[in-house]
Amino acid sequence: MRLHTTTWGSGDRTALLVHGIMADHRTWRRVGPALAERGYRVVAVDLRGHGASGRGAGPGEYRPEDYADDLVETVPDGVELAVGHSLGALVLSRAVERLGPSRAVYSDPAWHLRSGPFGYRAELFVRGKELTREMVRSLNPAWSDEDVEDETAAVRVWDERTAHGLTPFVGADLWPARPAVPSLVALADPSALVTPDDARMLAERGFEVRTVARAGHTVHRDDFDGFMSALNGWI
Repeated sequence: MRLHTTTWGSGDRTALLVHGIMADHRTWRRVGPALAERGYRVVAVDLRGHGASGRGAGPGEYRPEDYADDLVETVPDGVELAVGHSLGALVLSRAVERLGPSRAVYSDPAWHLRSGPFGYRAELFVRGKELTREMVRSLNPAWSDEDVEDETAAVRVWDERTAHGLTPFVGADLWPARPAVPSLVALADPSALVTPDDARMLAERGFEVRTVARAGHTVHRDDFDGFMSALNGWI
């Protein structure tokens, strides 16, 4: 499936941005222009089931492999920098060898969907369809008004079946065995997805791991300046 894309800038280097579940390209409202100012042509996708991209026929067409195949089909050759957040980081890791960017950044990656009472539950995400602007604001007090509006709009058009598409992968080992290209992992503080032991494991596997102090899961929205500073040397 070819995905809807949004572009900032016209530089001779290409940067790819891949959002997380329930979001779309609007989550990169500040990151896209900031990278464009650094000389990139920035391409942000809407994953299938999100934003203005097409929908799958059912949960079985919302697997990590489906998203990764879409990414490869859509993104132009010659990507220099690829950034993925949460689900987007999982998708990017499944596509990175085929995309062949010079560098990859994985922001609070969803590489392990934990089981158990406090683990991943699709029905909790599905309830997100009921989020109002006021609820988004209460859950994300550090966000700008623009981010709150964008998130509320993105949730309205999000296909909640994407949440059920991830259920078969709960408890699975989705950790990359090694970085296919030089790779940075930028973590929330604390991260609900990557524990300190996980972070040490990733470092031992060859990933550079940095933490953005006091940032929540959507690091680039919770602390834009901190997120961009964490990318020093990578962009």
